[in-house]
Amino acid sequence: MAINLKPVDVAVVGLGGAGGVAVLPLAQAGLKIAGIEAGGWLDPLKDFRPDEIHNNVRMLVTSVPKTKNEIPTFRTSPDERARRAPSGRTMMNAVGGTTTHYDGNSWRFAPWDFKIRTEAVRRYGAGSIPIGSTVQDWPLGYEDLEPYYDTVEYEIGISGKAGNIQGNIDPHGNIFEGPRRREYPMPPLRDTDFTGLMTSAAQKLGWNAHRSPAAINSQPYGGRSMCAYHGYCDTGGCHVGAKNSTAVTTIPKAIKTRNLTVFDYAQVTRVVSGAQGKVAGVQYIRGGKEYFQPAKVVLLASYTYENTRLLLLSKSLAYPDGLSNNHGQVGKHYIAHWDGRETLGLFPFNLNLWYGAFGQGVVVNNWADDNFDHSGLGFIGGASMTVNHEVHPIAAAAMPVFERAPAWGSKWKAFVNQNAARWMGVYLQATSLPYENTYLDLDPEGKDPLGDPVCRITSGPKENEPRSRAYATTKAEEWLRAAGAIAVTKVPLPAEGPSLSFHAVGGTRMGDDPQTNVVDKWGFSHEAPNLGILGGSVMCTHGARNPTLTIQALAWRTAGHLVKNWKSIAG
Repeated sequence: MAINLKPVDVAVVGLGGAGGVAVLPLAQAGLKIAGIEAGGWLDPLKDFRPDEIHNNVRMLVTSVPKTKNEIPTFRTSPDERARRAPSGRTMMNAVGGTTTHYDGNSWRFAPWDFKIRTEAVRRYGAGSIPIGSTVQDWPLGYEDLEPYYDTVEYEIGISGKAGNIQGNIDPHGNIFEGPRRREYPMPPLRDTDFTGLMTSAAQKLGWNAHRSPAAINSQPYGGRSMCAYHGYCDTGGCHVGAKNSTAVTTIPKAIKTRNLTVFDYAQVTRVVSGAQGKVAGVQYIRGGKEYFQPAKVVLLASYTYENTRLLLLSKSLAYPDGLSNNHGQVGKHYIAHWDGRETLGLFPFNLNLWYGAFGQGVVVNNWADDNFDHSGLGFIGGASMTVNHEVHPIAAAAMPVFERAPAWGSKWKAFVNQNAARWMGVYLQATSLPYENTYLDLDPEGKDPLGDPVCRITSGPKENEPRSRAYATTKAEEWLRAAGAIAVTKVPLPAEGPSLSFHAVGGTRMGDDPQTNVVDKWGFSHEAPNLGILGGSVMCTHGARNPTLTIQALAWRTAGHLVKNWKSIAG
């Protein structure tokens, strides 16, 4: 029998990029919060190392067994038996969550991202919407989220260069971005010969190149050090605290209010609801014992797969098919982001990319969103293009041979020895839409160690995203050639898209209509009024850029709405 704990105002499930942000405005408002996290605090001196094997393999196995034990299964058709999806660093069970080991790229979505259906139909006609897509406009616009983007950028600490301050355009920044109220709190991360090379190449092509916004200190900020540019932070934490994880920014601030209590190494198994449909709290396992945490409000703030899975597992008399799923929408409208480094260039000179941060990049947005005329192209949306620093020795040795050497043997070794420092890929991130043939549910065969089903991904073939990606790779090749590349190779993604996505969103989509959405525009359930959902799972579309800052802005907005409407929501 579960041990009943002292009731709290809010139980936040997951203290990562979303929950780790939301706890600050809640705590500052005086609400008592139980932050329930499946992992623990990571030690920068012990856990964060300049070591590929430690960061990419051992740490994710030893430190986050829950993640490894719950890897979703994947299939490309409902008639196909699902198989375990390829493992990746999609989740980090730790205080700070994935923000401890992410790249730090912190983008705002473009205004167009929030109104894709309306804008595509207006410009290209109703036939421009891809067949089978369930895309809808977001129930809010860029202008609604802009104040929260600004707040999070300054609370977390973002380095970058604005391209549009209240309508004033600066070509040194992203000229395609939506208007912002002020400059970034810190200038971009330092420039290098390589970033200068790629900026010049883009400019020769007539494109706008600018520096990537990053949640990494380019100068001392918030009492933390500036970036040391030693590398290895794209799959590991920052030992000097320059990468602005919620573990070193918003969570410590919330703890200082004495209104947040962190329960680490606590695995939530169910969200408990009453006969009237309101949630009553959460059950979790910690130290081999089961606990029940009563709460007036529950905020789910896990990764997309776990948010969806936990809702589907939390069945009751009021919700026989899963919590907040009486309309059958939990798991629907899932989107695996079409992103990756598929266009690779070989240069006749060393690029000197061994050190620096992955967020220390150069970006081109000319072919993203609706920044160019799509008439006759057969797709809507586009892709941002980024080149970065931080190449690691093992990853460099796994380089393509550009049809200039065999794939193994002495000649391969000689080729790698000569060229490992001479190649770079363009990282493409494409607009990605939801489809009827792409969704999440519970796998009837795959189980975790507790005997609960893991999440199952079903993803069918698409046309819009492959066409968009193919178009973007031609632009990426132009960019590499303009910078001096002597050979280019392309590695296409499968038509159904990635199996396990680092940028997975959807599954608990927000919208005004309860028949087709799980939560309202504030992130609260249409069916369980005191249940809020944070994270990428509420997003309606995926833009041509990283989702983290948008997730965090939404989380702050949901928390602020809860504070202002506490009596009506908490009851």
